[in-house]
Amino acid sequence: MPIEKYDLVIVGGGITGAGIFREAVKTGAKVLLVEKQDYASGTSSWSSKLVHGGLRYLKTGEWRLTLESVRERQRLLREAPELVARQPFLMPIYRGRKPGKTTMRLGLWLYDRMAGVASSKWLSANQTLGLEPQLQPEELLGAMAYDDARTDDVRLVLRLIFEAIGEGGNAFNYTAARPLREKNRIAGVSLSDGRSIQAPMVINATGAWSDAWSGDDRNHFKLRPLRGSHFIFPLSKLPVGRAVSWLHPQDRRPVFVYPWQGVALYGTTDLDHAGDPGAARMSRDEAEYLLQGLSAQFPALRLTARDALCTYSGVRPVVAGGRNDPSAESRESTMWSEPGMVGITGGKLTTFRVTARQVLSEAAKQHPQLMPSPDEAVFRKAVPRLDDWAQLQYSARHEQVRHLDDLMMRRTRLGLRLPRGGEAELERIAKVCKPELGWDEARWQQERARYLDYWQRQHSPEHVL
Repeated sequence: MPIEKYDLVIVGGGITGAGIFREAVKTGAKVLLVEKQDYASGTSSWSSKLVHGGLRYLKTGEWRLTLESVRERQRLLREAPELVARQPFLMPIYRGRKPGKTTMRLGLWLYDRMAGVASSKWLSANQTLGLEPQLQPEELLGAMAYDDARTDDVRLVLRLIFEAIGEGGNAFNYTAARPLREKNRIAGVSLSDGRSIQAPMVINATGAWSDAWSGDDRNHFKLRPLRGSHFIFPLSKLPVGRAVSWLHPQDRRPVFVYPWQGVALYGTTDLDHAGDPGAARMSRDEAEYLLQGLSAQFPALRLTARDALCTYSGVRPVVAGGRNDPSAESRESTMWSEPGMVGITGGKLTTFRVTARQVLSEAAKQHPQLMPSPDEAVFRKAVPRLDDWAQLQYSARHEQVRHLDDLMMRRTRLGLRLPRGGEAELERIAKVCKPELGWDEARWQQERARYLDYWQRQHSPEHVL
């Protein structure tokens, strides 16, 4: 095959790679993005799905990260309202427990000032229970009400990628890449489909997988993969009308639950993860920890893992800072470089645009064409949100779907929101998939079996019972 030439190759199709792709295309450069699995199939589909400033970072003194995050949150609320929506929160305050009312009022006053909005206020115990009657009422003084935001993490990634493709970029999922070296520098990549790509700059945005991507000169720091696990419950079992955040009684870590796409999303843990990040799933210890926290705040509901629709886990690519407590590690991103390549890891979903511009500014030191263009709106135009069935058909036709789990877990989130991953709906879904994707009955049965095996292995609550 002939060698193809690009100005930039981005390896990794999560939120970081997608953000860089979107910003790089705006410079007029010829850009290719490649992802070895499906877009957003790693960490970026298993986040807590919150676009937030990180209130807890104020406690650890990470002022700049909080300021940057709340400003990006406000920007996304303005520029992508169909993807990022306001999420009201309650933080119940109890007599004799930390945090106290004064501490929370001060912290949220600072949070609001950083964001340039005034959303926080104190609610009495009666007002709090009127909004969320299932809360633990004993010793309840009231609650701090404040705002953050929620999103569909995968649709955010896909929006960035397909907008960039629409403006001249090129992207392939299910395409692995290895670095090509020439005279002590990275000179491009070789792809798993046999092609060779020549480029003066390659960006490693593989996140939790960056240790496996050879050629990186980053001995000055170490990756510390941290697993975060979540339950998804039916709203009928965990009836919350807004987000509720509280400190877990065991270790005083913040946990939260909120309504998301018709279900209740509850998390999260923060534990060192060994092994393949793509095989992460909730452990029984994590399930016990989360259920203990839920029982403390919603005791009357008596929820167990059997009440859950599913579980999911993601691995955060956090840079090791020598802290004993995983939750004390910074969520700041870290860059490194060598001739022909820039690497990036860490960071937050909320700050993808800032991270992308920082990476391109670093890359421009070697290839000036990549200097990011003047700051402008993240998204050019509003795109209406489709219902699940219209989205299935649109995605099958237009969004590089290769497997059934691409549709069920990422292009839509039916696999998270329906009992047993939507098994009862699969024959109806087949009527959409087969003609749009050109699958015959044998291929459909193969995909169906593959998907259900994956869902049972990775997401079924049965494995934590």
